[in-house]
Amino acid sequence: MDELTESMAPVAVQDIYARPLKSLRLSVTDRCNLRCNYCMPEPEYVWLPREDILTFEEMATLVGYFADLGVDKVRLTGGEPLLRRDLARLVRLLRQDRRITEVALTTNGVLLSECAQELYEAGLDRVTVSLDTLRPERFRQLTGRDEFARVQEGIESVGKTGFTNLKLDTVAIREFNEDELSPLIEFARHYHAEVRFIEYMDVGGANEWQMDKVLSQDMILDALARRYGRITALPDRGAAPAQRFCLPDGTIFGIIPSTTTPFCAQCDRSRVTADGLWYLCLYAGSGVDLRKPLRMNERPERMREIIRSGWAARRDRGAEQRKALERVGLRDRGLIEIDRLREDPHLEMHARGG
Repeated sequence: MDELTESMAPVAVQDIYARPLKSLRLSVTDRCNLRCNYCMPEPEYVWLPREDILTFEEMATLVGYFADLGVDKVRLTGGEPLLRRDLARLVRLLRQDRRITEVALTTNGVLLSECAQELYEAGLDRVTVSLDTLRPERFRQLTGRDEFARVQEGIESVGKTGFTNLKLDTVAIREFNEDELSPLIEFARHYHAEVRFIEYMDVGGANEWQMDKVLSQDMILDALARRYGRITALPDRGAAPAQRFCLPDGTIFGIIPSTTTPFCAQCDRSRVTADGLWYLCLYAGSGVDLRKPLRMNERPERMREIIRSGWAARRDRGAEQRKALERVGLRDRGLIEIDRLREDPHLEMHARGG
């Protein structure tokens, strides 16, 4: 950290819609040990060159520049972040900056039981596990891997380690896992976790997304109300992606309705890829190269200016723009053509942190 001290509380820079720069998703690798159909459906991928992948020290330095401009929450993502060796060291580096109030992790859980204790001791605040089905055979169909038992073991390890506020993220897909909504709520309840149902999103381009595969927020609520009774919406979520709801017995769950009810107006998050490209929106077609100036040893003032000016000019409302295509019947067309995806590995979600 340079001349800005930890005691200074920076005012978050705002974009043209007055959205603050507050939350950063930091991808530590583009590699993954699963092949989920909605994320990595292609048989082969072009991986980011290893020499381009940022070191943990470079990542921590970049996060410091973002913190100078208002970021106070960091989520470690991938690919699968636990494939990055000694991830706890990065957590410790990030926890040295007191302006970062939360360091969280999103993982598929396969390797979680092996490193949960170390991550907890390093200062990781919160864990989110992606879990789309409770049926081992369905899990294998979705992911191409027979790893359900290890994922469940990873989820069990979270509570044993000492973490609280565990979340389970479920991509809700019609005619695939719509019959598992209440079982997933019961599973989450058993592990003192909160499940968040995510509407199937038309990001990337190789996943053959179609609107009729989307299990919408209204459909989810209707199904759960038939099972549990009246469901109450909790107060406004602010910049958080999930709208939270309460069952009659007090159980809390969330829905992230990005496809049918975009929340672009409140979005305060951006993404840095493992090789240092900064994306201002999940749907963005291009990013800002932060690796090059970082490795050229640009002055901290210049690095902050690149980030400040990038965010100040931000006008991205990607989910709303995709939603608008429904009116002209064009939404079922892929976001990005397959040939272009194969030319630029950054354009698929496994490279930019989902």
